Amino acid sequence: MNHHQVEPYGGTLVELIVDAERGAALKELSRAFPRITLTIRQLSDLELLMNGSFSPLRGFMTRKDYEPVVDRMRLADGTLWPIPIALDVSEAEAARIEPGQTVALCDAEGFMPAVLHVEDVWRYDKKIEAEKVYGTMDTAHPGVDFLFNHKGAHYVGGTVEGIQQPLHFAYRRHRHSPAEVRALYAKLGWRRIVGFQTRHPLHRAQFEITLRAMAEAKANLLLHPVVRRVKPNDIDTYTRVRCYLEAYRRYPPNMMLLSLLPLSMRMAGPREALLHAIIRKNYGCTHFIVGQDHAGPGADNGGNPFYAPDAAAKAAVAHAGEIGIGILPFAEMVYVKEEDTYMPVSEVPENCTTDGLSREEFHRRLRAGRRIPEWYSFPEVVAELKTGYPPRHRQGFTIFCTGLSGAGKSTVAKVLYARFQEIGKRPVTLLDGDIVRLNLSSELGFSREDRDLNVRRIGFVASEITKNRGIAICAPIAPYRQTRRQIRSVIEQYGGFVEVHVNTPLEVCEGRDRKGMYAKARAGLIKGFTGVDDPYESPEQAEVSIDTTDMTPSEAAQEVLLFLEREGYIK
Repeated sequence: MNHHQVEPYGGTLVELIVDAERGAALKELSRAFPRITLTIRQLSDLELLMNGSFSPLRGFMTRKDYEPVVDRMRLADGTLWPIPIALDVSEAEAARIEPGQTVALCDAEGFMPAVLHVEDVWRYDKKIEAEKVYGTMDTAHPGVDFLFNHKGAHYVGGTVEGIQQPLHFAYRRHRHSPAEVRALYAKLGWRRIVGFQTRHPLHRAQFEITLRAMAEAKANLLLHPVVRRVKPNDIDTYTRVRCYLEAYRRYPPNMMLLSLLPLSMRMAGPREALLHAIIRKNYGCTHFIVGQDHAGPGADNGGNPFYAPDAAAKAAVAHAGEIGIGILPFAEMVYVKEEDTYMPVSEVPENCTTDGLSREEFHRRLRAGRRIPEWYSFPEVVAELKTGYPPRHRQGFTIFCTGLSGAGKSTVAKVLYARFQEIGKRPVTLLDGDIVRLNLSSELGFSREDRDLNVRRIGFVASEITKNRGIAICAPIAPYRQTRRQIRSVIEQYGGFVEVHVNTPLEVCEGRDRKGMYAKARAGLIKGFTGVDDPYESPEQAEVSIDTTDMTPSEAAQEVLLFLEREGYIK
């Protein structure tokens, strides 16, 4: 196996891309290999394995490395490594893969960036991984939610041979491997480099942190944002990169390098801070900035933070010597009105007035089209954000009507469709459950799995409409909270999601049953019918709740329209 090693700046770098001859041979042989289709997260891990960001790893972890990493942050040979980089597969995939095989690793379109020489296949314990890596089993933590609800039950481990890096078509000149960045340092004559990671636009507080870090470390800056979206309400990649390019102009000439990192974050707090430091060591950084609640997911449903604000910084400082990188911890920065600048809370002079704006409040203001204070960000950054996130009356949104069969969802949706057509400001599409079944899901039956898949398809179409600033009106039964929650998280990346619970009682719905479906379900002629022998899980926090028992369709639609007007979606 042809693994290249280079050793300038940050120590030994393991790159897993093979030469052209070996790559051509693997492509030819791969026709007989089993295939694993990778998710976006898995492709991200593969890319960082292949380009050396995850040095010294030579592939996806085997059980021999995985278990000590989970238990005590060590590879089998004792090397510090805080988070498992493991390839999860489904039960069915695990059954057809055996140690000793070579499998082709492909993206959703069939492109094969690498092969995996399988050494290990095993069922892992998700509860242990959650407790050890994340410190919690609470699915309000996005990393834990992903582990329990989206990852396969087995891991496949082994060495990787890379043939070609995954394809990127945007911002290509700002994408670098560790070796490429190290070569740029050498060309520019940089010897001290401080790395800064962010997944948010660079506002004035973060800008001040980077300037202070550069001065403290007497170093140049590697601005190294994560371009993969981490949480549903994160700013989209293209808007964020345009913001970084605007902020770039604020730095002194030839002092900063912008490079985009395709890392899929786990939000594992202290452990993830160590991973970020290791990656920056591989990118040749001599120092790394760790701020408050670094790589933390925020608070749980009770408002309690998953990690202490300084936990990540303390972990990084404790292991800095072993990693071989200087850690620059930064406390919370606040805006000081009298000085018109940001500074750490501990440095604020007495009798000075401070201002602050939480990231959550900033997002609310941005998405609602409200004013962003001048002291919070740079005007050119705010302009880019407003281009990507216009006021609500110019955003797309989805109205998602859910309720029992016969509740009145379809009729309310039709009234809303007609009203929006009358208004004529934005394109509007009606995605009624029966219409979608006829045109998009005609091959599906009425098993729980098929009904759920039909709803997911509706959600996907609605997300595309919302992304393009149209209005999608959906009216499926959609009985399961988890599915509705997932659809909401996708759509809210692009615009508004308004859940309308048509909360008409079951007995009223049965009384309206023109097709006799409830009667057939009661007689046992139909199995798995929602409200009879299959549950309807009511929304926990629907934006609008309507009981159509004594309400006309127009009155019900009016309730929805009034909500949309109050929230600024229509004018």
